[in-house]
Amino acid sequence: MNKPPQPISLHGGHSGLYCCHARDLLEDIIQRYIKLGFTKVGITEHVPPVNDKFLYPDEKKLNLTALDLDKRFEEYFYEIFALKKKYASKIKIFAGMETETCTGFTDHIKNLVLKFQPDYIVGSVHHINDICFDYSKKEYDRVCSILGSYELMYEKYFDLQYEMIQSLKPFVVGHFDLIRIYDKNFKKRLLLPKIKQRIMRNLALVKSLNLILDFNLRPLAKGEKEPYVTGFILKSAKEMGIRVVPGDDSHGVKEAGCHVDKAIKILKDLGFDTKWPDPVLIT
Repeated sequence: MNKPPQPISLHGGHSGLYCCHARDLLEDIIQRYIKLGFTKVGITEHVPPVNDKFLYPDEKKLNLTALDLDKRFEEYFYEIFALKKKYASKIKIFAGMETETCTGFTDHIKNLVLKFQPDYIVGSVHHINDICFDYSKKEYDRVCSILGSYELMYEKYFDLQYEMIQSLKPFVVGHFDLIRIYDKNFKKRLLLPKIKQRIMRNLALVKSLNLILDFNLRPLAKGEKEPYVTGFILKSAKEMGIRVVPGDDSHGVKEAGCHVDKAIKILKDLGFDTKWPDPVLIT
């Protein structure tokens, strides 16, 4: 009799000490994963910004600087490696980090990788034209206004994502279709020829580099109906033989592990391999 898949998240564990829009202590979040029966988990705090221009509004409100966040990130790696040792008999913790994609990101991320030697990275795109589009609907609409349409915004997003995947080769490609975040018509828009072509191109690159697609459960925690990625992208990934792994993208103890069981069932029903690979750093 086959054993049921082990619960896992390879995009999660944002905590209050190291992320201004998260809550709770990192150790408490780790203990929550253990209580839920996780034997493996990836913790992926956000990287510090390239410079003060890329501070988030909540960071600015606290009068933080890029230098402050550099120090905080260093403290994160000190703690996560200590927690790896402390809980080694109970859970395998992978020390990761989630990237940004903006002006100067390539050298910045590569320098951070050299300095901290994470187990792996999650490659994400939160900026278009150096504006963070997912922080608020207002900023999302501002990016759309600058580019001229939602369609052009989607195209730009997937072009930036392609560049990020090429340059960083992240083991996990984070919330692949995050660009849909404030768009009620995303299902139709993702199927427009110029946008779908870019999606398939990016998926082909993910496959060629043998990377993982993040089955990101954050939308479910916000009451939405489906994770990132949406249905047709998930089915396309299956047809292309791309590996897909759950990521709770948790921002506190109460969110740790949420909806992972549902994600596993979806993946199993579609025929995905649920023998989860250990993440590695690709150089």
